[in-house]
Amino acid sequence: MIEALRRRFLMIAMLSLTGTLCVIGASINLGNLYRITRLADTAIELLYQNDGTFPLSDGERPDVAGGFQITEETPFETRYCIVHLTKKREVREVEMEHIAALDREKVVDLVSEIIRDGKKSGFNGYYRYQVYEKGEESTIVVLNCFLQLQSVYNVLQVTLLVIVCCVTLVFFLLLLLSGRVIRPFAENIERQKRFLTDVSHELKTPLGIISANTGVLELTKGKDEWTESIRNQVKRLDSLIKDLIELSKSEEYVKESEFTEFSVSQIAEANADSFRTLAQMQGKQLNAEIEPGVYMRGQEDSIIRLMTILLDNGVKYCDPSGTVALRLRQKGRQVVLQVANPCRDMDTAQVPHLFDRFYRADSSRSRQSGGYGIGLSIARAVTEGHKGRIGAAYEAGNLVFTVVLPGIAGKNIQL
Repeated sequence: MIEALRRRFLMIAMLSLTGTLCVIGASINLGNLYRITRLADTAIELLYQNDGTFPLSDGERPDVAGGFQITEETPFETRYCIVHLTKKREVREVEMEHIAALDREKVVDLVSEIIRDGKKSGFNGYYRYQVYEKGEESTIVVLNCFLQLQSVYNVLQVTLLVIVCCVTLVFFLLLLLSGRVIRPFAENIERQKRFLTDVSHELKTPLGIISANTGVLELTKGKDEWTESIRNQVKRLDSLIKDLIELSKSEEYVKESEFTEFSVSQIAEANADSFRTLAQMQGKQLNAEIEPGVYMRGQEDSIIRLMTILLDNGVKYCDPSGTVALRLRQKGRQVVLQVANPCRDMDTAQVPHLFDRFYRADSSRSRQSGGYGIGLSIARAVTEGHKGRIGAAYEAGNLVFTVVLPGIAGKNIQL
């Protein structure tokens, strides 16, 4: 559990950091692209309004139009061409003395692509253009934005590099320091486990004495309803103590070093046979649909305990004369186990809490059946210890528990 908590902390921290950096990086680069595009559009607008030239003032300070600064060097730094079209969208005149990368043939091809796209403005490669219509004739101003777009690309590269470096650095720092961060939680959990185990062991002594004293009373004064009640309560407390000890160690039971390959189908068949008799004694039925040849790697005793808990829960809380359904199948590389039982008047709001420790959906029925709300907590611990998932749902009057565990694909051994 401690390692799972540490991994969860690392995952949440890294996802938060990565998401934040990506949002910041995207904002910077989109803002940069927007600024470059707006300045290019301003330059194109100035060229169109001033017949292909930039307006220069006589003062020493540069003119600023829409954030675009105009100096004496601007006409020589800016590469552009202006194309005049006839009403039939044919090239009538090309002003290209301010650009060297395009000849007339390339300009005609570029204009043809712009007309075919049908847009009033946009990018064609690294050329920014705008189409102006006046009467039946049109004018297209094309601006070479190669250097500006290259600058945008360079900023994007630097941003990505910074994000990767920051994420990598923070990941290794968190990897080194995460142990210290979760140490208080780990120590608290260990103290809780130790306290639970110690208290459970300490309770065994007085229970043993109470049981022995009850036996003496029965030998000297005979059995009566009071001694029988004492024995029943001692039995229930002893069962509770065993469950508490098992719960405190349930996460320690599942150790990957003890994993072996075994048949889940055989375990399901054996458990179904055992609980079928118990169900019949209570006037209920148990139907099993078990796919043969389902295998997995895990701790066999823990999986047996998992199935026992689910079937025991299903039989205990099944409606009178109801039918408990056990289903086992292989889905790809996953083992899917389902246990369903009819349960009238189940409050759907209780379903998410069924795996909580000491939670009982129906206290009166739990007392009658001897339940303490611990079994499903153990089932969840066993499932998570095998890197699986368990869930509960209330469907059409049936309480359905579904367990998904990692299986072994390709096994096809008939039982």
